[in-house]
Amino acid sequence: MIALGSDHGGFPLKQRIKEYLDAHGLEYQDFGCMDTSSCDYPVYAQLAAEAVALGKCERGIVICTTGVGISIAANKVKGIRCALCTDPYVAEMTRRHNDANMLAMGAGVVGPNLAERIVEAFLTTEFEGGRHQRRVDLITEMEGKTK
Repeated sequence: MIALGSDHGGFPLKQRIKEYLDAHGLEYQDFGCMDTSSCDYPVYAQLAAEAVALGKCERGIVICTTGVGISIAANKVKGIRCALCTDPYVAEMTRRHNDANMLAMGAGVVGPNLAERIVEAFLTTEFEGGRHQRRVDLITEMEGKTK
């Protein structure tokens, strides 16, 4: 199950991603927003990220106009490693090396065809583990720690 979330700027691209997921038989839950009315991206980032962090969804995809704000918001949820990806290579490598469990995209940055390729790379690439696991563990240890 894939958690989806967007703000109004990301809504049209999220709809396109839903069509892609449907065409590939992939299940998802849409946490909003549900139209192009102005809204606040942190609300939907949190809902989608919490579904991933709690294990209700395996991975998540969040979209706003740039992808920056919604990725920052998603990363505030403990256990989330949300990566802003602008091409399939970045999506592949963030899965291989960072075990990212959420993907953020900017609807004003990537077009729908490129977005589909990014989603495909993100969903089909497995984490390599090995030396990368140590680094992911170090990131996890940082959560909630402030000097």
